[in-house]
Amino acid sequence: MKQFDRLHPYPASLSLSSNHPPLTMTSIALFGTSADPPTAGHQAILIWLASRYDRVLVWASDNPFKSHQTPLVHRAQMLQLLIDEIHPPAHNIWLDQALSFPRALMTVDRAHQQYPEADLTLTIGSDLVPQLPRWYHMQELLQRVKLLVVPRPGYAITEADLASLRQMGAQVTLTDLKVPAVSSTAYREEGDPEMVTPPIEAYIHREHLYECQDAKPKKLLTHSQHS
Repeated sequence: MKQFDRLHPYPASLSLSSNHPPLTMTSIALFGTSADPPTAGHQAILIWLASRYDRVLVWASDNPFKSHQTPLVHRAQMLQLLIDEIHPPAHNIWLDQALSFPRALMTVDRAHQQYPEADLTLTIGSDLVPQLPRWYHMQELLQRVKLLVVPRPGYAITEADLASLRQMGAQVTLTDLKVPAVSSTAYREEGDPEMVTPPIEAYIHREHLYECQDAKPKKLLTHSQHS
């Protein structure tokens, strides 16, 4: 498992400057996520994207519509662990923190600068669709990037929703991926280890990232005292 370089805010693998190999016209999936923490559902999305796009660029981001418990550097490190664990290795998935901006339009601008000839698709969960009208310069964003919507359990999206996005100028596609019914929010509240992969669970315990995990030993101790 990679360790932090205490002299720098990010490990070497999470450098803010992109050093990806150059490419010509190709398809790239952009996938930013709060990753607080990244779950088995995030990993399923990455595997699906890697099988359909030439390259997948993923990053941990701060969503302006959410509050985050965990510093960005930890969330990025956990995303790298999630990528490293994919087997067989998906060599077309890259963690690129240089794309991490609170506003998606800034991310797309940076991606266009890095890959001016690429065909870019922004990947979002269906839970984010209601937020889209409030996104910064949404009309401009939808003109510059394709949109891929991943269904999430509990956040249904209909053809009417897709038609509304298309009326706003979006080139939008709804995936057929069945994402596991897990979520970062549920993990933070319940601490169920089945929602995350073992390396991430170990990282969370080592760094004491979530209160639900800190409370577990106390619960076990109380139980043993009564047995």
